[in-house]
Amino acid sequence: MSHEYRDRIYIRKDIVLKLTEYGELNQTTLLSYTGLNLAKHKEILGDMEQKGIFNIREEAWGNKKIVNYSVTEKGKDFCIRILEPYEQMFPRKKK
Repeated sequence: MSHEYRDRIYIRKDIVLKLTEYGELNQTTLLSYTGLNLAKHKEILGDMEQKGIFNIREEAWGNKKIVNYSVTEKGKDFCIRILEPYEQMFPRKKK
């Protein structure tokens, strides 16, 4: 089984698109839908939150916490104005 490399820009776009599609996703679901690994991609998620691309909301669930992500208007605008034109100019490689 070969693992396909995905540029960081496409990872960011996939995150924004999934959050736009679903409105809000918990961390486990977001990582599953985008094919990410928290340990490997935590830096990208932290950077995107810091830049205001999405919001994080934590809620208590028993003695644990659930982390929920939702895209901001800034994130949607970034996707439309920057990420979509980038992918049109440099499309992902097809399998």
